Amino acid sequence: MTSSDRIPTNLRTLLILEVLGRSDQPMTATEINDVLGLPKQTVHRLCATLEEEGFIARIGSSKRYQVTRRLRELGSGLLHNSRDHITRRQILKDLANSVGETVNYVVPEDDGMRYLDRVETDWAFRIQLPIGTNVPFHCTASGKCFLASLPPKQRESLVHNLNYERMTDQTHVSADTLLEELADVKKQKYSLDREEFLDGMIALAVPITDSNGRFVSVIAMHGPTQRLSIETLVSQVSLIQNAARKLSQALFSD
Repeated sequence: MTSSDRIPTNLRTLLILEVLGRSDQPMTATEINDVLGLPKQTVHRLCATLEEEGFIARIGSSKRYQVTRRLRELGSGLLHNSRDHITRRQILKDLANSVGETVNYVVPEDDGMRYLDRVETDWAFRIQLPIGTNVPFHCTASGKCFLASLPPKQRESLVHNLNYERMTDQTHVSADTLLEELADVKKQKYSLDREEFLDGMIALAVPITDSNGRFVSVIAMHGPTQRLSIETLVSQVSLIQNAARKLSQALFSD
């Protein structure tokens, strides 16, 4: 009996999900097994079970698997309910105190970005986007931050398939203009919402990455144009990026 033979079935399932979660690309069962070294039939059977239960899915008619919304929501839930939630909350509070505006912790989902946590500003006049709010990719700072993190081919494919609902006069309504901005976002490592989602609201977002440098989530700051300018937002980038680094360390450091 080899060491792989002694791995319990439930742990093998988790190992398959871990391999897929670490990969930047969809994988076949054979490629997954190249990493794990388990019996070939076992990996194929477990992948089929995970697909049947909705944790992974094949891309079209190919044999390549990718994680699904159900698994991403599981991951988001674990991050939200773990003891690291306390640390994350304190980092967000410290940042909100430093910048004097509302800050948000935002994660990607299939149909947009979801506000998983937030700390409100003390200002009486503020823009309400409560926890659980889902916002579009194409017209928000957090959405553009996520899109810019994707590999070029995947980014272009997703951008060309978005629903370009016009939210304000500033909203991107074509893939070409959005792709141009995303190239800049990739270089500058932050994204802006210039009243593209709501009239009178601007925002800035920076990515949070895991220990391998892969995109996980976003810290975003927003506020009304009566109080904020784009120049003021950009002047706070270093504070927001520092908070993102602290969050990354808190979530992924041993």
